[in-house]
Amino acid sequence: MMHLALLLHPAQTLALDSWTIHPSTVIGLTALGWLYFARARAATGVGPSTGQRVAFFGGLVLLFLILNGPLHDLSDFYLFSGHMVQHLIMELIVPPLLLAGTPGWMLRPALQWPVVGWLARRVTTPIMAFSIFNVTLAVWHIPALYNLALLHHNVHILQHLTFLVASVLMWWPFMSSLPELPRLSYPGQMLYCFLMTLPMSVVAVYITMADTVLYPLYASSPRLWGLSPKMDQQIGGLIMWIPGGLFFYGIMTVVFFRWQRQGNAGDGVAEAQGSSGALAPAAGR
Repeated sequence: MMHLALLLHPAQTLALDSWTIHPSTVIGLTALGWLYFARARAATGVGPSTGQRVAFFGGLVLLFLILNGPLHDLSDFYLFSGHMVQHLIMELIVPPLLLAGTPGWMLRPALQWPVVGWLARRVTTPIMAFSIFNVTLAVWHIPALYNLALLHHNVHILQHLTFLVASVLMWWPFMSSLPELPRLSYPGQMLYCFLMTLPMSVVAVYITMADTVLYPLYASSPRLWGLSPKMDQQIGGLIMWIPGGLFFYGIMTVVFFRWQRQGNAGDGVAEAQGSSGALAPAAGR
């Protein structure tokens, strides 16, 4: 509705100091926060740590900030490149915060439900998590579906929900807190990181190199900062391509050093055991 209003009033400009708040996001985020508090209060032992609480509610606050206010208006009604910034935050920053803030014992009771347990064991495997995320990303960037989401708010909500769920699954092989649904080994995580860059790059190249404007609703919007629709689209594709790819290479680097630290710790334990074993016969003599 608001996009159609902008088409009728093309002279309207973006007000960066204004805040539009969407009830659907407030309801959804409040429900998640309430559920987290309810599970924390029901804990019989130690509840979530302070760090976990900060991470989880930091993720909720960040999600609120990108789905409301100036960034939301910029991404939905003015610039495709703004939408790419919003989506990357939703896919690469919010999910690890939510997962880091959720201890395994909070999720374990849901696995007792046969359907949930069966489904969770399948969708959290690396192959399925990889496939679900990348298929979701590619399908929603098909021009017909992307434009449909811009025109219809309920479809846009569905788009964001599927992005968020698919992104949580994508992060699961790195950050699982449940032994029943384990993480990948460190070498597996590094390979997973590398492979994650490939489908995203394909989608980004398709957008960046397109000869035409793929998402014409942005072409009908008021122009900001002298960006033409084609230039805006190219910048959006490059945002997905370069920061998105570099992000996974950064994660790969972190995983590598964790792997090295684990190996060094293992070597230290082995040396200590060897030393104690060598001293034992001497003590016996």
